[in-house]
Amino acid sequence: MKQSALLGTAVSIATMDETLEWAAEVIQLRVPTQHVVVNAAKLVMMARDAGLREIVNGCPVVNADGQSVVWAGRLLGVRVPERVTGIDLMVRLLERGGAEGWRIYLLGAQHDVVAKLAGRLSKHVTIVGWRDGYWAKDEDDNVVEAISGSGADILFVALPSPWKEEWIAPRLQRLGVPLCVGVGGSFDVLAGVRRRAPTWMQRSGLEWLFRWSQEPRRLTWRYAKTNVLFAAMVGKELLSRPRSGGMRDGSNR
Repeated sequence: MKQSALLGTAVSIATMDETLEWAAEVIQLRVPTQHVVVNAAKLVMMARDAGLREIVNGCPVVNADGQSVVWAGRLLGVRVPERVTGIDLMVRLLERGGAEGWRIYLLGAQHDVVAKLAGRLSKHVTIVGWRDGYWAKDEDDNVVEAISGSGADILFVALPSPWKEEWIAPRLQRLGVPLCVGVGGSFDVLAGVRRRAPTWMQRSGLEWLFRWSQEPRRLTWRYAKTNVLFAAMVGKELLSRPRSGGMRDGSNR
């Protein structure tokens, strides 16, 4: 799949449909593979965290999750065709998984949330296991073994960044799951615990504003800091590019 450099990462130039077809091929080949999406916040993290940057850049497909990433790409000459968000990809994979007979493992979120989601999804797709995102360090091997022994085709990991990326990467081969997908807070939304922004806000790049309205105290400083740093990264990249040199013929006449 074609990729292009954008703010320190190789972003895949892929639509949702293309990403879905790639995922189906990965599941068929059965080679453990990590998928990741990037938004403004994650790109800011990557600029300061070499380990996270290495993990993300080591993934064969890196989709643009945030609309701000799509816009930044176009401003910088990288034509990202559309957003491919973690939650939307998860929904499409579940829909196709029901028809294909794919086996699903759910990892993350609070116990009541993931239990509720597993119950909902089991009516349409095969759920081979689930557990919440809270376990002690000495339980980690048991978590990996449970997933490995489940026979899952897809592992959805609903943990915050960079925890989910840093948890999956070093355990990828031991997990043995063909497709490991980090989906952040998607379990909360799909379980009906939290609402997602209306479609018009998603398309307008205002999904962050909807999230902020739900948790202003927790998110105000985080969003303010992230947005400023992301804008600075884009501005720095623009300024670092060579300008077209020389005056055009006749410009001084």
